[in-house]
Amino acid sequence: MNGIRRAVRHVKFCWVIFAVSIVPSAVAAQAPLAPAAPTGQTATPAFEGWYKNADGTYSLSFGYYNRNTTEVLSIPVGPDNFISPGDANQGQPTFFYPRRHWGVFAVKVPADFGDKKILWTVKVRGQTFAVPGDLRDEWQIDALEGEAGSNNTPPSLSFGDGTLQGRGPAGVTVERAASVGKPITITVVAKDDGASLVRGGYPVTLTWFTHQGPAQATFGTPTAKLTPTGGSATTTATFAKPGDYVLRVRANDSDVVAAGHSQCCWSNAFVKVRVTP
Repeated sequence: MNGIRRAVRHVKFCWVIFAVSIVPSAVAAQAPLAPAAPTGQTATPAFEGWYKNADGTYSLSFGYYNRNTTEVLSIPVGPDNFISPGDANQGQPTFFYPRRHWGVFAVKVPADFGDKKILWTVKVRGQTFAVPGDLRDEWQIDALEGEAGSNNTPPSLSFGDGTLQGRGPAGVTVERAASVGKPITITVVAKDDGASLVRGGYPVTLTWFTHQGPAQATFGTPTAKLTPTGGSATTTATFAKPGDYVLRVRANDSDVVAAGHSQCCWSNAFVKVRVTP
């Protein structure tokens, strides 16, 4: 019965995400079905659901749709990229990579959040897009407990010391320091249950992104494939400009892109880096 409930919820979830993704707050702009173009298009924020944390708080998960097929949009935190109420910067990306990206970050809200909402607003190329996040029952994400039909859960991630581990969109965050032009080495450890939506299992794939910062970082190994039960991988990150950065690594144990709506198959981990001249 739990599997049936999950399957039904995932169908609803997919359609609601589609609707929210394409309706901006100020204008009726291009829908995801509009003809793709390499550059010159907009990006839309998307609310993808919530899940309960062990401490009683909740995490609201967000992603986005960048309609460009090649252009990475840079939208710094500020009047064109903010979350409200509260701090404008609540972990959202400032770099928007081409096409659809699910579960890119999560905003933690208190146990007594109730029926309140938060709003992520993005303004790009003269158009304004905003999406609310709340705790309505139909938005609950239960895939972190096992995807319906496969019992697949997202990998857990840590940075080699074994003390800090995280799963799901919010993942785990560590801090590092770097200097301009001098690469830093980052080792990620992934552990997975070996289950997959793909028969026979699928390797855990690590992919690095510049999440926030004054410029994109350069990764020595942008992607790495591990075994279906995980493993470790090392990359380097080099920075061309000083400032505060956030790097994101996504661990995915499935190649079924359409499964993204259920957030069954990946976790994030974040590295905050203070880069000095």
